[in-house]
Amino acid sequence: MSVDLSTQNLFTYGTLQTEEVQLATFGRRLQGHADALPGYTLRTIEIQDEDFVAKSGTAIHRNLQFTGDPSNFVEGTIYSVTQQELEQADRYEPDGYKRVLVQLRSGAKAWVYLVAGSV
Repeated sequence: MSVDLSTQNLFTYGTLQTEEVQLATFGRRLQGHADALPGYTLRTIEIQDEDFVAKSGTAIHRNLQFTGDPSNFVEGTIYSVTQQELEQADRYEPDGYKRVLVQLRSGAKAWVYLVAGSV
């Protein structure tokens, strides 16, 4: 079995930035740097996925809302992760979330998670 060592960019704005979630999800602390996602704002939602609530510690989470207005932006952190870690992040996210490719303020392309229908 071969291991894919290629990396992907992952932009996070919520619980994936916390050390305890990173250790539980990836088995390591991620190293990243600040960036921002233009054209979006944050809204608060309540998560119904009980497994996710147990993993994240709360049912209330921030989620992205697309505005299309470049003066709106969401600050967060961009991390370089392996394809395997990206798949681990897929499993971490709650039901109803999807991973989409976006362009950050820095010009970097990165994957981000948001509630389906918020784009």
